[in-house]
Amino acid sequence: MISVNIHEAKTHLSSLLARVAAGEEVTIAKSGKPVAKLTSIESSQKKRVGGFARGKIQIPDDFDDEDPKINRMFYS
Repeated sequence: MISVNIHEAKTHLSSLLARVAAGEEVTIAKSGKPVAKLTSIESSQKKRVGGFARGKIQIPDDFDDEDPKINRMFYS
């Protein structure tokens, strides 16, 4: 982990982001006190898996059909 002050972070943001993308964490400090942490998004989010509910949900054939009761509420 690397720690930098705000001025250094502003001056070298591109290179700090490259280090974060490589897996490092960067702490940004103001007057020597940590105020923010730069981390990779991929390291903090779980990868989504598609199709986990496949076969569990069924959409009826008349799903897109208009409902006369709802139409009356909007067009009366």
